[in-house]
Amino acid sequence: MNYILFDESIVRTNLLPLTFMRPVADIRVGILTIREKWEKYLKVKTSSLSEGYLCRKFPFVKEDHNILINGSVCPDAAMVKAIKNLRHDQTLAFNDTIIALHVTADDLDALGESTSEGIEEIVLKNTPLKINHTWDIFTKNDLALREDFKLLTKGRTSQPISGSNRIFGDGEIFLELGARVEGAMLNATKGPIYIAAGAEVMEGAALRGPVAVCEGTQIKMGAKIYGASTFGPQCRIGGEVNNSVFFGYGNKAHDGFVGHSVISEWCNLGADTNTSNLKNTYDEIRLWSYGKKTFVNTHLQFCGLIMGDHSMSGINTMFNTGTVVGINANIFGSGFSRNFIPSFIWGSTAGHTNYNFDKAIEVAEAVYKRRNKVFDETEKNLLKSVFNITLKNRRM
Repeated sequence: MNYILFDESIVRTNLLPLTFMRPVADIRVGILTIREKWEKYLKVKTSSLSEGYLCRKFPFVKEDHNILINGSVCPDAAMVKAIKNLRHDQTLAFNDTIIALHVTADDLDALGESTSEGIEEIVLKNTPLKINHTWDIFTKNDLALREDFKLLTKGRTSQPISGSNRIFGDGEIFLELGARVEGAMLNATKGPIYIAAGAEVMEGAALRGPVAVCEGTQIKMGAKIYGASTFGPQCRIGGEVNNSVFFGYGNKAHDGFVGHSVISEWCNLGADTNTSNLKNTYDEIRLWSYGKKTFVNTHLQFCGLIMGDHSMSGINTMFNTGTVVGINANIFGSGFSRNFIPSFIWGSTAGHTNYNFDKAIEVAEAVYKRRNKVFDETEKNLLKSVFNITLKNRRM
């Protein structure tokens, strides 16, 4: 069977700027991305049905028979079983949300023209873990991380934990082969700690679960990490982090606080960058919505920074409560920046200018090279597409 993860249109919009550079299914929540979760359960590769400009990096593959799966939904065993049992012209749904449907190649060609007539709806019994808004990524990270921990460690044994570490709740600590942890404090009494292959937790670091340190990530000396936090592959993390998700290839190597935040790929937070995550008035926090073009109520008391890919902050940068930063923004200077910073903006509280695209490409190439990766034509064209799409935001 061919499995395709599709973007639910309203959810894709709600997840901007995080979905400018990827389909919804490539959001990281828990330890794995949503796509990685599905591929673990299904034991096959999946493709994506998303925006056209993403197709070169995230291709769409169709066959005679296909199952479309909502890319904002995280799988579990019961859901996967129900999906595998779907017949043609059956859908799996929960309330008003389509979870999955079985379609032919002809059905895919006629998407948008077909009706629901003759379609049998199978109702999912249990409420699925679903990502609908940017802030869901950190508010639901605790549950997602615990589920991924069980999925990844089932039937396996952790590598031995060095005696140089101080351990609490070691039954919920899992080290992959090649993980290096020395002189650290690991507290898994409140949730599991997962440290992937090639990751390093340096001396003096303190991790309080649930925490995931993905492949190749370094937790620097003396770092203070509170759950539920996830650091995707090849991150460099120092200072204090609380209930935040770094998608991957990100730098926060120095002191400074990041809390209740989502930091996308290839971001760099300069030394002593700080995020406010609680208003002095304790009011609920409003966050910029790309779809509504205004600030919307998250109904959360804690919400920090949502930062899109390739964005950076200079030393001593301060982000106010509920700040949204777009793609490839470069923010620096004293004082609090505005709560919505469009994509490809360069500047400070004194003012902003548009970021020259050629310079943005030059920087991206240098950043990729530091991680032994190549910023190729596919990546360049993707960034160019986002540059054009976000032009209207820079004119606001």
